[in-house]
Amino acid sequence: MHTDVHQSPVAIAYARALLELANEAKSADEMGQELRDLTGLIDTTPQFGQILNDPAIGVEERAKLIHRVFDGRLSKTVLNFLGLLNEKGRLGLLPSISGAFDDLLDQQMGKMDVDVTVAQQLDPTQLEEVRQKVSGALKRDAVVEQHVDASIIGGLVLRVQDRLFDGSVRAQLDAIRRQLLAARPV
Repeated sequence: MHTDVHQSPVAIAYARALLELANEAKSADEMGQELRDLTGLIDTTPQFGQILNDPAIGVEERAKLIHRVFDGRLSKTVLNFLGLLNEKGRLGLLPSISGAFDDLLDQQMGKMDVDVTVAQQLDPTQLEEVRQKVSGALKRDAVVEQHVDASIIGGLVLRVQDRLFDGSVRAQLDAIRRQLLAARPV
């Protein structure tokens, strides 16, 4: 789903307010995509991000620029939202707000991020099987991101939010080693 950036409480508050408006308009997915597109624009065009944050550019001048560039390209709600962020001097929070919006939307839809670490890359069929099993165990729709780490030897390691489930061969060998060392006469 999203980066591991922790959003500020202010970004979360703005994202929550926008999600409420999006839910009322039954357009949460579309607004989320618009925010992702804006964040992508900031990432690929650093000058645009600088314009949004430049204190030398006045609020009115920036508002005119936003309307000139985005009028007709963004929904009225997102365009008005950008205007509000501009008035409050919070346009620099847009990437964080977008991430928080996506997190809240995923939570609302019952989705959960899961990191799966395996020794060798899983093919799409195997990855889907893991996703289905994890979704069943969590009773939520798992969004699986795969990582490869040959040092785990085999098995897999799951990270769900702040919980780690280590079913790797390396962890099993370490446990056997500790048991053998503990049983060794002194």
